Amino acid sequence: MSIRVETDKDTGVALVTLDRPARHNAIDLAMAEELGRVWRGFRYDDSVRAAVVTGAGTRAFCTGIDRGAEVPQPSSPYTIDDPLLTIGPKANDLWKPVVVAVRGMACGGAFYLLGEAEFVIAAEDAEFFDPHTTYGMVSAYESVYMAMRMPFGEVARMALMGTAERVSARRAYETGLVGEVVPPGEEVAAAVRCAAVVASYPTEAVQGTVRALWSAKEAARAQALAHAPHLIALGNLPPERQAELFASGQGGGGGGYRLR
Repeated sequence: MSIRVETDKDTGVALVTLDRPARHNAIDLAMAEELGRVWRGFRYDDSVRAAVVTGAGTRAFCTGIDRGAEVPQPSSPYTIDDPLLTIGPKANDLWKPVVVAVRGMACGGAFYLLGEAEFVIAAEDAEFFDPHTTYGMVSAYESVYMAMRMPFGEVARMALMGTAERVSARRAYETGLVGEVVPPGEEVAAAVRCAAVVASYPTEAVQGTVRALWSAKEAARAQALAHAPHLIALGNLPPERQAELFASGQGGGGGGYRLR
């Protein structure tokens, strides 16, 4: 299993761990389906009143879709199959609060999870970046999710600079992506503490508040995401050309990036 779930019945907090550290917790198709099942399962489990999601190991929270995953695509330019669209709690109609704990890299498709959490706690060594443009891909869904959490200019810079820059935990805190920065190794405990506080409150009030918060931006997000498949179909390089760019290490993949 690539997802570990530990539930504390006393606090009502479930800890969800992406458990593929050898692959930087990149998400393959089986893992994407498993995440969806976890969130849907929480809808029917009254002992879970809040959740924390994190990544195994110290090098990465999540690096998005596993490059080894084969995702067949329809021939129509008007639609696209994206297995990451269903990995988040909101996509699975879960309105119990979710806190993300990040250590190491969080990039690309990791923003699907960051974008559907209530707030994010990061270790001091966390780094955020979006590699899409470097490798000939449109940052569509990722940019939309981050535009809901960060100032426009910060999102634009992160998306357009690709692998040439990474955003530090401190800068992510300054721009609103991260709500708290803690020493490395303390991020999960800090997230669990917050989740336990929220889980201790009457669940109807908590879930109603979560739903109200998301209602404030749901229409804009839905409209923006509706454009994403067409932009990706028009702007992405062919898969074989993307693979060439990945293999070449173009764009600072060997450590030649700027951390800001």
